[in-house]
Amino acid sequence: MKKKLLIIEDEKSVAKQLRWGLSEEYEITIASNAAQAKPFLSSGVFPVITLDLGLPPDPDTPEQGFKLLEEIAVLAPHTRVIVITGNTEEEHAIKAVALGAVDFSEKPINLKLLKIILARAYKISALAEAKRRLQKQSRQTGSLAGMLGVSAAMNMVFDRLRHASTTDYPILITGNTGTGKELAAHAVHSLSQRSTQNLIIVNCGAIPENLLESELFGHEKGAFTGAVSRQIGKFEQAEQGTLFLDEIGELPLALQVKILRVLQESTIQRLGGAKTLSLDVRVIAATNVNLEESIAKGTFREDLYYRLNVVPLRLPDLRERPEDILLLAHHFLHEESQKLKRGQMAFLPAALTALAAYHWPGNVRELQNRIRRALATTFDKRISAVDLGLDEIPQEQEEQKLFTLKETRERAERSVIFQALALTGNNISKAANLLEVSRPTLYDLLNKHEISIKK
Repeated sequence: MKKKLLIIEDEKSVAKQLRWGLSEEYEITIASNAAQAKPFLSSGVFPVITLDLGLPPDPDTPEQGFKLLEEIAVLAPHTRVIVITGNTEEEHAIKAVALGAVDFSEKPINLKLLKIILARAYKISALAEAKRRLQKQSRQTGSLAGMLGVSAAMNMVFDRLRHASTTDYPILITGNTGTGKELAAHAVHSLSQRSTQNLIIVNCGAIPENLLESELFGHEKGAFTGAVSRQIGKFEQAEQGTLFLDEIGELPLALQVKILRVLQESTIQRLGGAKTLSLDVRVIAATNVNLEESIAKGTFREDLYYRLNVVPLRLPDLRERPEDILLLAHHFLHEESQKLKRGQMAFLPAALTALAAYHWPGNVRELQNRIRRALATTFDKRISAVDLGLDEIPQEQEEQKLFTLKETRERAERSVIFQALALTGNNISKAANLLEVSRPTLYDLLNKHEISIKK
């Protein structure tokens, strides 16, 4: 199917040229003035348009074009505008870009160059549309680029990820083992304008120290014994994309200096090489150690910490987001049983209770592994607490305290509300049905327990 293209052009000869030159690739619609163009713009069906600044009733000035360009921001906020200008009107093109145009093309029109500009604009439009789709999906389903959660804690994480994806600033992801730091890096990359390029992942703690520098920066032939050919390092592999440095706290001090230099200068040198290479790489780092404590001990550079920590992102432990436990459990059970072709499976009620009550020291990774363990040890269609290995968990996970009957009722009430919301993806009507109460009653309970639901 051809892509739709709106051409706003009052000169019939130019409009005819554009239709003739572009109709093989695009479905062309022509508007000769602002009044004709506005209904087309409001329809929302044109991802990209070309706009001649000289429009009636003043075709010899750019005023009508500038005025329409400002209105497009309201009429069609997601439409990408390519401005058509005279070859002596560079200042008009610059002003148009400042008003929101993504590019410009000069008259007389070079069709070959315009096709390149159009292809780039449609690519940008497609990326932006994919990003909006992911964001809409995350709000509706409690997911974002592979991450799941309906809790207030995860909604905050999702918001931070969305904002972080709009910039190229370094990100420092912190959180305990198993909280999903690599998934968060994937989410930022997939939402960003770098999503069509590589996401390169390096586990700084898994590579021997003597090989790490070569792994990161590459080497030239003969740089050291065994270097029989040139090797391109991870930084170069991530050119125009994203480099994820996992376990950054394990990085040796000597390499920390070199990483700092890359962040400051956006250049590298391969081992044994004399040439300085410029790079365009977005860096995301992650750690499960307290880097401020490492700074105090002298094992991590303070200047590197501040360079990496431009956008801080902390991932909560699973016990901090209890309303997500059953949501994740059902997701993993469905996902893993599909892989194994085991058909429809479910948890027994006692298993759901055990899942919700456990404190999850290994976080989401432990939850996923316990479900895999259950599937590996039973062929039943219903998973029990025994299958999950949760029947032998000592009941000393919380500080021992005797609760009053009122406190016990409120804790149980709050827990079962979280479970119902998790099972229904925050759908109030379905949660109320599960709890066998009316919608108004459930809203009263939410207010009583100060449980907020993000729409």
